[in-house]
Amino acid sequence: MDKYYLDRKTTGLLLIDIQTKMVPAIYQHETMIKPTNTLITTAELFDLPIYVTEQYPKGLGPTIPEHKPDLEELKANFWEKTSFTACLPELMEKIKADKINSLIIAGVETHVCVFQTTRDLLRLDYNVHIAADAVGSRDPENKKNALELMSGMGAVISNSETIAFDLLKDAKASQFKAISNAVK
Repeated sequence: MDKYYLDRKTTGLLLIDIQTKMVPAIYQHETMIKPTNTLITTAELFDLPIYVTEQYPKGLGPTIPEHKPDLEELKANFWEKTSFTACLPELMEKIKADKINSLIIAGVETHVCVFQTTRDLLRLDYNVHIAADAVGSRDPENKKNALELMSGMGAVISNSETIAFDLLKDAKASQFKAISNAVK
């Protein structure tokens, strides 16, 4: 049951390959922008570390401009990769150093990089929360199948708004108004 609880002190945000040449190919990609921004705002409000991967950026471009300026301003950590999993040794070292045991994941593609990363994180005993509204695939059936597979492996399939309010915990919290505005 503990895997369903998010603790601000031990949770991080992992954004996987949300890049300029990948995102336009994703089915209904425009619907991923707002939920991803909600997660970025939530991470900022609760001082969660943000980890960003870019799959072969020379070929697939940088993180999309709808997110990159905010991420750079928030001093997010960026890693280039060619492997499909984002569990790079240097990224995992940073996550361990930050004392993170739960990761919120957004990105593409759900059935490739998000899936392989989730599988590896679960194998390493991390709690994984997939923001289903902030992940995507070129084919919606591949996304659906990957979400089912990841749920079966033990990932928590959620959404950006549930995650934001779970971290908020109480309407009396000072971040309530900012979270409410982020999800509108």
